Amino acid sequence: MKTLLNIIWLLLCGIWMAIGYAVAGLVMLVLIITIPWGIAAFRIAGFALWPFGRTTVVRRDAGVGSFLGNLVWLILAGLWLAIGHIVTGIALCLTIIGIPLGIANFKLIPISLMPLGREVVPTDRPFATR
Repeated sequence: MKTLLNIIWLLLCGIWMAIGYAVAGLVMLVLIITIPWGIAAFRIAGFALWPFGRTTVVRRDAGVGSFLGNLVWLILAGLWLAIGHIVTGIALCLTIIGIPLGIANFKLIPISLMPLGREVVPTDRPFATR
């Protein structure tokens, strides 16, 4: 079932959201000082491309630096990507088959706003630790 949902997701919105994250990542890499945010953007692009069967957990070693970095991310790219998730989620919820995908899109909004200090893990170990 996860594979079927991921394929439908990929066709309807996953590819576009992943491209958005990749563009944000490239912009962050070009600006040199924002390279950590670029790496986080590419990590989330993979998650946005194939989200079913994976989840995010808070890293235990994340601290004040992650919080401050998330504030910079929010201003530079996070807000725009979250708006993309909201628009796509609403559009998907307009159809019966798209409702679960729209809900999944809404669940991606928190990580699009605050990606640093989070880790993507398979759902068979949702409380994974290092």
